[in-house]
Amino acid sequence: MKLKTYPDRVALMAGLAAVIADELARALSLGPATLSVPGGTTPGPVFDILSNTDLDWARVFVLLNDERWVGQDSPRSNTRLLDDRLLRGKAAAATLLPLYAPAPQPEDRLDALAQGIAPHLPIAVLLLGMGTDMHTASLFPGADHLLQALAPEAPILMALRADAAGEPRITLSARVLQAASHIHVLITGPEKRQALERALTLPPELAPIRTVLDQATVHWAE
Repeated sequence: MKLKTYPDRVALMAGLAAVIADELARALSLGPATLSVPGGTTPGPVFDILSNTDLDWARVFVLLNDERWVGQDSPRSNTRLLDDRLLRGKAAAATLLPLYAPAPQPEDRLDALAQGIAPHLPIAVLLLGMGTDMHTASLFPGADHLLQALAPEAPILMALRADAAGEPRITLSARVLQAASHIHVLITGPEKRQALERALTLPPELAPIRTVLDQATVHWAE
């Protein structure tokens, strides 16, 4: 794992956005590229910067790491956040690969959604977050199908449920995350720094972020 620290969060967001833009530009020089990003409010400033960055966005495919099984009209929708913060301005030309389709349960749409994602793998640039419980994407400690989602033979997408997750979730499996060309983890504050250090001592089933740390650059500011 490579740890990059910043003097403050403003510098962190600007620096990380610049790194992602540079890696995307290099990937685009070879062909279309897939960018996978987390939901939540923490990466919002990174999205704001990227949305106004000069890139060949028409050849960029944007994919969430995970999604709550709620419609885009829900305030808890990660897709809604992407529309508000990333897929606007210059980045409006990018193509979103959906992780939600109307259905009572995520299992009803897993195969169809995975088929839409498969042609755009591997991910060129992957940005992940991490919770204080050491989850990443929707790979939560204690989730009902976590071991299957962590397995080398896991499908592209998994539906998981966990007490900490709230709604049912749909998530990229660990093998898809690990196959990304560039992996970045964004965390802020002392609690998450402590959780990161703890994760390095634990197996993936207790600290799912562990599955990518050997290949990742972690970006942190107080």
